[in-house]
Amino acid sequence: MTETRIDRRFKVCADAGRPALVTFITAGDPDLETSQAILNALPAAGADVIELGMPFSDPMAEGIPIQLANQRALAAGHTMDNTLDMVRTFRKQDQDTPIILMGYFNPIYVRDPKKFVHVAKEAGVDGFIIVDVPAEADDEFCIPALEAGLNFIRLATPTTDDKRLPAVLANTSGFVYYVSVTGITGAQIADTGRVTAAVNRIKGHTDLPVAVGFGVKTADQAAVIGKDADGVVVGSVLVNAVKDSLDADGKATDKTVQAVADVVADLASGCARARAA
Repeated sequence: MTETRIDRRFKVCADAGRPALVTFITAGDPDLETSQAILNALPAAGADVIELGMPFSDPMAEGIPIQLANQRALAAGHTMDNTLDMVRTFRKQDQDTPIILMGYFNPIYVRDPKKFVHVAKEAGVDGFIIVDVPAEADDEFCIPALEAGLNFIRLATPTTDDKRLPAVLANTSGFVYYVSVTGITGAQIADTGRVTAAVNRIKGHTDLPVAVGFGVKTADQAAVIGKDADGVVVGSVLVNAVKDSLDADGKATDKTVQAVADVVADLASGCARARAA
């Protein structure tokens, strides 16, 4: 597989002596126009890699904040075509920042996975995180994605032992996403000592970067996690910034985009000092 935007971005961050900041937003939240503006603003705010959530009616691994973000997007009429169009629009201004589509297999399955990878690549997508496709089903979507030149990022968890880890890593590329807690997104982050041990254990099995997510909410947490992790993933805190900026009717305000950008900038400052002497 040739070098991808994701590969290049993690190398740039490593050369700069800091972890990559990986930011998650839900496509179409709270509406298409505002979501596009948020997406476009992320790189300047400090995002190194962007996870763009594909709205789905049953996001079973998500906590309340991202569940609500999915509901807002779907209520506003957001579709998969809209998500791909968001990426196309983003690529008109940014050819360097990696975009990963994150979510569940159902919305991809109904569109024919082997065709979808090519449509996504044409739109400017760099990879996928599909949380409900196990390693045993790699031929369903992971292999077609890799054959199309797109990264497929797999999740490892605190319950992924050394016996299971090789299967998880077998066709993973781009980076390994370590879920720091058992449970749903937005949960309290685990003991950092255990996270460090887990990151080092995974690195003993792969040369891929390891990014840590689920529960990172503050710059200080990003700084602590980023001492050992190659990337820090943030999501719920960003979708909460969207929610908290909405008006009484749940509509975007003139503060919505900046609210998200401010949180990203703060988290980026934590990543920047993660390995400071």
